[in-house]
Amino acid sequence: MGQAGPSASGQREQDAIYQNGKLVGRVVKAEVDPEGKEILFEEIRNSDRLVLAEECEFQKYRIMIQKVAFATKLDQRPGCEGRTLAGCTADILGYREQ
Repeated sequence: MGQAGPSASGQREQDAIYQNGKLVGRVVKAEVDPEGKEILFEEIRNSDRLVLAEECEFQKYRIMIQKVAFATKLDQRPGCEGRTLAGCTADILGYREQ
């Protein structure tokens, strides 16, 4: 079950986090603060493949997730498969290359 997905064509989904060109999480409610150079995520769902210690990409930004308030694998809501991270703060490192 390979994932050619949106990154193969260069298109990126607006509610997704990517690492190494692969979709590794789905974002619920992101609040971008470009002046403070951070992004607050209410939740990052389906994030089993997201390596928190490595840089990732969200929309046009290169980011590093610095803080997670709560993590669970027991979320039974629809669309929540795998690990769900709640109350996440990420530093904006710069802009991704198009």
